[in-house]
Amino acid sequence: MTPLAADPADLAAVEAIVRAAGTSFYRGMAVLPADRRNAMYAIYAFCRIVDDIADEAGTLEEKRAGLTAWRGYIADLYQGAAHDPVTRVLVAATAAFGLRQQDFLDVIDGMQMDAETIIVAPDLATLDLYCDRVAAAVGRLSVRAFGDSSEAADRVAHALGRALQLTNILRDIKEDADRGRVYLPREYLEDAGVPLTPEGVLTSGGLPSVCARVAVLAHHHFRDAQAAMAECDRKAMKPARLMGATYAAILTQLERAGWRDLSARVGLSKWQKVWILLRYGLA
Repeated sequence: MTPLAADPADLAAVEAIVRAAGTSFYRGMAVLPADRRNAMYAIYAFCRIVDDIADEAGTLEEKRAGLTAWRGYIADLYQGAAHDPVTRVLVAATAAFGLRQQDFLDVIDGMQMDAETIIVAPDLATLDLYCDRVAAAVGRLSVRAFGDSSEAADRVAHALGRALQLTNILRDIKEDADRGRVYLPREYLEDAGVPLTPEGVLTSGGLPSVCARVAVLAHHHFRDAQAAMAECDRKAMKPARLMGATYAAILTQLERAGWRDLSARVGLSKWQKVWILLRYGLA
């Protein structure tokens, strides 16, 4: 029997979307059993598609229409109806692992925030809402696919989603600014005297202090995620431990670099990735 009893062609189409994205996600999900791995591929493919609707060229009306269509597809999914390989695999994954409709809709709402607004220096409350929608909601779907639907697992998603998204924000400051966006919190920028513009952020001497404060916030969420994981099914949390360790290591590298050269891409060496896999992915 195929994973999730799904059509092999649908599984292959979903996996192709994940492979084409060229991220480490594809390899990271190899630690999961086939049913859960393919559910995660489908969740990732959904996120990739709605993210592309929000980010790629097109009018606001076209983007709204695309995201509205996906709200309809998600509603159909919970009636057992599907329209393409991704939604067909998601129908099976939802039935198998109890994925929640609201979490899919929260992800779409997060993409709509990016589509409808050029986000520049959001206040802390808005940034937290954004992180919840684009990252923690994905986590709430993921922990169920991993095999733990407990309240503690939702706390893992809450904290780890925020930690990962804040790390991404700290890593992509220049890339975001080049797109006219600033995801650093308004309160921190104002405290450091950093102008609330993409150009001002890139040239201000106060930026490293802002980033250091955001890093402290990210570390806080990493610690909360670790504490919640201790209450969860250890086997189910293996992918979460792996992602958390990887991103925590990236955050440490960013802190060492000090945000002095924003054009330099910070990442992990091959041996660091292997060490993390051996310590967290095989345990």
